[in-house]
Amino acid sequence: MHINLEERKQFFNECMRDYKVRIIICGGTGCIANGSMNIYNRFIEIINQKGYAITVSLKKEKADFILSQSGCQGFCQMGPLISIYPQGILYTKVSVDDVDEIVEKTILRGEHIDRLLYRTPTGEPVCIKSEIPFYARQQRIMLKLCGNIDANDLDEYIGNDGYSMAHKALFEMSDEAICKEIMDSGLRGRGGGGFPTGRKWDLTRKNLSDIKYVICNGDEGDPGAFMDRCVMEGNPHSVLEGMIIAAKAIGASIGYVYVRTEYPLAVERLKTAVKNAEAAGILGENILGSGMKFVVYIMEGAGAFVCGEETALMSSIEGKRGMPSPKPPFPAEKGLFGKPTLINNVETLSTVPLIMRIGAEEYAKLGTKTAKGTKTFALTGHVANTGLIEVPFGATLREIIYDIGGGVIDDNGNLTNDEFKAVQIGGPSGGCLTPAHLDLPLDYETLQTVGAMVGSGGLVVMNKQTCMIKIARFFMQFTQNESCGKCVVCREGTRQMLALLDDIIEARATNETLELLEELATTVKIGSLCALGKTAPNPILSTLRYFRDEYNAHVFGGYCPSNNCDAFKKYTIDALKCKSCSLCSKKCPTGAISGERGVPYVIDASKCIKCGACVLSCKFNAVAVG
Repeated sequence: MHINLEERKQFFNECMRDYKVRIIICGGTGCIANGSMNIYNRFIEIINQKGYAITVSLKKEKADFILSQSGCQGFCQMGPLISIYPQGILYTKVSVDDVDEIVEKTILRGEHIDRLLYRTPTGEPVCIKSEIPFYARQQRIMLKLCGNIDANDLDEYIGNDGYSMAHKALFEMSDEAICKEIMDSGLRGRGGGGFPTGRKWDLTRKNLSDIKYVICNGDEGDPGAFMDRCVMEGNPHSVLEGMIIAAKAIGASIGYVYVRTEYPLAVERLKTAVKNAEAAGILGENILGSGMKFVVYIMEGAGAFVCGEETALMSSIEGKRGMPSPKPPFPAEKGLFGKPTLINNVETLSTVPLIMRIGAEEYAKLGTKTAKGTKTFALTGHVANTGLIEVPFGATLREIIYDIGGGVIDDNGNLTNDEFKAVQIGGPSGGCLTPAHLDLPLDYETLQTVGAMVGSGGLVVMNKQTCMIKIARFFMQFTQNESCGKCVVCREGTRQMLALLDDIIEARATNETLELLEELATTVKIGSLCALGKTAPNPILSTLRYFRDEYNAHVFGGYCPSNNCDAFKKYTIDALKCKSCSLCSKKCPTGAISGERGVPYVIDASKCIKCGACVLSCKFNAVAVG
């Protein structure tokens, strides 16, 4: 039994015409954690109580309204989110208690609820989702369906032209033509390396073998990154369609989607997508009646960051310890189980059907000369609007942080646009950029010239209250923990770099510490086997390059410019505020505080371990930290 795509598309359109209102509740991980499924269930309850018919799936049944659970809608800062069509209204920070009013006013009477609308920094409400600056200033083409469709509904994906490009590839295009189309589009790998996708496909195609594999790398492990997770949760069929097209191009019969086990919702929705696609004849022994076999398996990784590296990933699928192997041979020649293997990440494969739909020439008009198309970023940190965004290559940090992100905030969440200090781009493999780079166009080559990289797409914004040495230490701690230990340079080098950063933060460093740190970082970068080790020093090298004064302040000046490092904090007691109550003295674990009744207490700096017990115990705010 093979599905007729045109009939199913027509079925979808007929169903949708029957419903007066569509309610889409964000069912991404973030909104679910904030209670969106309780809201979902409450909608069903309230609408049924009012005597109206509601359906939760696309069936040929009479109903007034349809309620859908989408993947991530992107605007994570404002969740739980509810989109209501055909009006196009977006409600933010919705709670269960709001459902009754939404049904009564918006669903039944077509009115909007002012207090649930997004408000600009100047306080103006925005009713229509597409007019909110966060969305309006993006170019969401790959993410177009994410957050707007029911991720578990095969018919809805087909209704939006889903699998039509897989059908075209299977019945109308040769393997060479498919590879050429991807090459002409200029698509490069979105997982961090930026290797030309079409070229990788063509290299794998030319290696003859009885068995070939396609692997989707969903092992997204960068701190603060969630781009691939949102695509797998919100539009899993786009990933499968990209894999089918890739399989036809290279002659593969087996596919694996390798997903982090920490992504249970993505795993669940991918498994559902595979099951539904198999039942429809889109995957299996004779896909879409083409005579081609392509079977897809979902494999959960154990959570090792190093398994994002392709040879370590393949080792993990084979049941071995996830450790990188030297290249060559490359996977295109000798990959999974010794057979030619194509590995692309989630975003890359999800972009493939889009390219074939609009054409390589049209897609290549987006982006820059060397980086075509768009890129998704996970925008987090000290920024007003956090979430999942998509912009063309060539967009600037200023556009992302201020136009889409809404500006920089302080540690209390207040908008303070003169407080931007840095942005970490590319995760633990990337680097920190400064206000001087705000107008730098983002693409692979440009970022490399300033010591950073696109990476998988993490963007962490930092304000001036951030200590850059502690940021470098955070990423180094992560990388050191995730080093597989195979090569000594990475295993021991990351450990020693972490120790040197600790010396700086804890006021033990000298000039030799800085010299050794820089020398060691360069050595690890050159001598490591895989990309994890080669890029591990990037946060250190970039902060040394752009924030050398901050390192010097710690080492030679005896202070932390952002006042974040405990070792440099000085605890004193304000004599005018001190009531001589002795509470601070009683709580001090080292006996560093002395005094007597009627006389202000004092702190002996030589005994103070800067634990903060005195601050917590003082009822008169007499203890100052500076």
